[in-house]
Amino acid sequence: MIPLIKTLSHPQKAIRFFISSILVIFILVVSMQTAAQQVALSREQVIALTSEWKGERLPDGRPNVADNLLARLKNISLEEAWGVLRNAGYNNQFEGDWMILKPGQALVGRALTVQYLPKRQDYDNAIKAKGKEESRIGGFNSWPIDMLKPGDIYVADGYGKIIDGTLIGDNLGNSIYTKSKNGVIFYGSVRDTEGLEKIEGFNAWVKGYDPSYIQEMMLGGINVPIRIGRATVLPGDAVLAKKGGIVFIPAHLVADVVINAEFIALRDMFGHQRLREGKYTAGQIDQQWSDDIKKDFLQWLDQNPDKLPMSRSELDVFMKKRTW
Repeated sequence: MIPLIKTLSHPQKAIRFFISSILVIFILVVSMQTAAQQVALSREQVIALTSEWKGERLPDGRPNVADNLLARLKNISLEEAWGVLRNAGYNNQFEGDWMILKPGQALVGRALTVQYLPKRQDYDNAIKAKGKEESRIGGFNSWPIDMLKPGDIYVADGYGKIIDGTLIGDNLGNSIYTKSKNGVIFYGSVRDTEGLEKIEGFNAWVKGYDPSYIQEMMLGGINVPIRIGRATVLPGDAVLAKKGGIVFIPAHLVADVVINAEFIALRDMFGHQRLREGKYTAGQIDQQWSDDIKKDFLQWLDQNPDKLPMSRSELDVFMKKRTW
């Protein structure tokens, strides 16, 4: 109460406080009305949502994480990626317990996020009318497919609905792969699994399979923040999906995750080799390394350039900043 009393004791400050408050409320109301009048967030809105990303962007505003980083990400373990994110303060980026169409194949890409909701007639009418105005074709579950670019992953919150919650079958699955050369992640279900399995290169992480078709669901929005189980996902997040689960990586942290995880993997490779050789004890490798072990590791890197997943110059820059 004290700041408010002090403000009101000065008429001019009180007037400015009142005008500022009204302006903030007006902006919020306009923003909510704008969001309700569109199917997908605008490029400007997506940029504002992902403002910590400073690199190139896709036409819809999503961060365009480089293909070479995504390729390197595919070789990183879930635990390594998760650990780097936790150290950076991102504690809610993992979801496990999936049914995987092709368990032996990992999936990486950029998230195109989609929110689905239980059907409510007035909102469903409004979103379909807006889709028609925007010349969107077909059912609302196909609208995100038309927006996919190569390297994208269709990531949808289907709020865990299995029966009558099947977001795609094999027809839409073929369309998704044609557009993205990638797969899907649905906190929901799919149908036509035998047909989906026949799509070479396509993969899916889902919560269930069912022969039913989609009913009593509606589209909430495209390229909006969504919840996937215990994880929060933003448009353009990098996705690392493997047998053990999925890590959703904020775009601005992908490079850090990759280089840190690759360095940890190199340390482990060196340490395992030296333990097998009997050169060091487990206690020596598991604790803070001595200067002799550090020197040995640097020499090992020089002797094994083929084992480096990054360039040596990139590794040198990284190691100058790292405190082992």
